[in-house]
Amino acid sequence: MTDQATDSSETTAVNWFLRGMRGVLSVPAFILLFSFVGFGALCRESGLTVWAAALTTASLWALPGQVVLVGSMAAGVGFLATAIAVGLSAVRLLPMTVSLIPVLRAPGIARWKLFFASYFIAVTAWVVAMQRLPSLPREARFPFFAGFTVTLASSGTIVTAASFMLAANLPTLLSAGLVFLTPIYFLTSLFAAARLRSDRLALGLGVLLWPLFDWLAPSYALLLTGAVGGTAAYLVHRLTAEPAPAIEPAEATEP
Repeated sequence: MTDQATDSSETTAVNWFLRGMRGVLSVPAFILLFSFVGFGALCRESGLTVWAAALTTASLWALPGQVVLVGSMAAGVGFLATAIAVGLSAVRLLPMTVSLIPVLRAPGIARWKLFFASYFIAVTAWVVAMQRLPSLPREARFPFFAGFTVTLASSGTIVTAASFMLAANLPTLLSAGLVFLTPIYFLTSLFAAARLRSDRLALGLGVLLWPLFDWLAPSYALLLTGAVGGTAAYLVHRLTAEPAPAIEPAEATEP
């Protein structure tokens, strides 16, 4: 009986993993992959090899950090300064990781699997996960997330390499424009996935404060916008005592 139960559990996990893979056939994933077309062209223009471009996507898996890295290399910025810049660009992912890991945690999920999952947490993965995972049984969340993110990252790496080799045939304006699909999608998706009014307030304040800080201190505009807008939204949240909705597993049909 125990062996049968184990086999059934493994089969169910595989089914949820495959369902996560199919989740890449979605608008969020396509928008992100189109953005990597522009990134591949950027790598070619910056003098990287196709292998270096693909490795950048596979190892960093965070498009803003990848753009910072390639831009710094092309400008001849030193290693330490480049590392600090890329690290700072990734700080934004820490709150996402902290909020998503408890959603993925389930009985039988080893800690190393959660560390593995945390590598793939970027904005698109976080948005999709926060939209879909709460409606899944808790034991299905990790395999679904793993299937989605591993497939998405692998596809992004392939698209980077392919667009690098085809970049000579793409108009420069088109390549640059594709990169901007991602921030536009991030803004709209984060707003749609926001669970609290204070989350939406933080996004709205960011949109309003960015032009001001970009005018006052262009080099620190992003940092100041996030710090001031996020802090203000947090204070409003505390003062209004808005309760956070609980994320509980809901009934879902087996794959």
